[in-house]
Amino acid sequence: MGVMRMSSSAEFARQEGLEGPALLEVLLCEKDVQPIRSVNDLACEGIFDTDQELDEFLTWVTAERRANLA
Repeated sequence: MGVMRMSSSAEFARQEGLEGPALLEVLLCEKDVQPIRSVNDLACEGIFDTDQELDEFLTWVTAERRANLA
């Protein structure tokens, strides 16, 4: 389990009174969020320990996609 970072009162002050796109812009700047430029930005080794785990995940994804088509 990761460490949860709590927002300071200064961060809340910057967000106060904002909503919609203005709030989103402030939150993105505070977290230094960068756009995904390539699918390679999402690649990460070691997500699945075994080929069986990967196969189970892909089977689940396929089943969920088919279930949500109806």
